[in-house]
Amino acid sequence: MTAAAPARRTAAVALRPRSAAAVALVSVAGLVAFGWPLLVTPGSGLAHSTDAPLVLALVLPLLLAVVLAEVAEGGMDVKAVAMLGVLSAVGAALRPLGAGTAGLETVFFLLVLGGRVFGAGFGFVQGAVTLFASALITGGVGPWLPFQMLGAAWVGWGAGLLPRASGRREVAMLAAYGAFAGLAYGALLNLSFWPFSTGLAGELSFVAGAPLLENLHRFLVFSLATSLGWDLGRAVTNVVLVTLTARPVLGALRRASRRAAFGAPVAFADAAGQGRSARPGQATPEGLAQSPP
Repeated sequence: MTAAAPARRTAAVALRPRSAAAVALVSVAGLVAFGWPLLVTPGSGLAHSTDAPLVLALVLPLLLAVVLAEVAEGGMDVKAVAMLGVLSAVGAALRPLGAGTAGLETVFFLLVLGGRVFGAGFGFVQGAVTLFASALITGGVGPWLPFQMLGAAWVGWGAGLLPRASGRREVAMLAAYGAFAGLAYGALLNLSFWPFSTGLAGELSFVAGAPLLENLHRFLVFSLATSLGWDLGRAVTNVVLVTLTARPVLGALRRASRRAAFGAPVAFADAAGQGRSARPGQATPEGLAQSPP
C-alpha cells in the first residue's frame, strides 16, 4: 500500500518583491522592538531611558499597517479576502473561549492550519488580522496589541514555511510546530513587558546596559518563575487541538482552496468567441460579456 502524496500547497496571497521586502522589514523592526533589552550596551541611549522602547511600540503598528496594505495591494484577490475574513472571524470568536486562562489559547491552532494550507503570506496576514479582530471583540486594545499581532503573524508565517508532508507525519509535524510556537510566542510577549515590570526581585529584573548573558539569565529566570505554566498550557493546547482537528480542517480548507483556484488565470470570452486571459482576480473590460438569459 503506497503512502499518500504530500498535498500541493496553494499560495492564496502572492508575495511580490515589494511585499516580501515589507514583511522582512517589519520582522526586523519587530525583532528590535522585542529584543532590545538583550542588545543594549552601557553607552547607548536605551540603557538610560525608556523613551526609545515606547517609540518602537508606537512605530510597530504603523509598520504593520503598511505591510498589510502592501500585501493586499495586488497580492490578494476577492477569494483570498473572503477566506481571510472567514478564518479571522472564526479565530476571533474562538479566542475568548480560552481567554488565556492557564495558557488555554484556542486561536493558534487555526493560524497553524491556515498558514499550512494557504501559504506563508496568508498566514502572516491571518495572524495579524485575527489578533486585531479578537482585541476589538474582547476589549483587549492596548500597547501590547502590536506585539501580539506580530507574534501571531510570525506563527502563521512559520506554518506556511514548513516542509511538505502528508498523513500522520504531517499531523505530527504541525503538532510539534504548535508546541514550539506556543512557547516562542510566550517568550516574545515576556520580552515586550519584562523591562517595565516593577517590584521584581534582583534576579528577575531587567538591568539596563548589563552584559547580554547577564540579562539573558535574568530573563530566563523571570520567564520560568512567572509564565512557564501559561506557556506550557498554550503549547499543550496547540498540540491537542492540532492533533484532533488537523485532518478534517485541513481537508475542508484544501477542498475550499481547490474550488477557489487561487492563482489560476481567469479567461473571459468576448462576443466573437475569442478568449482573453487576465491575472488572477482581475477581469478585462472587453471580456465582461453578459451571459444569455
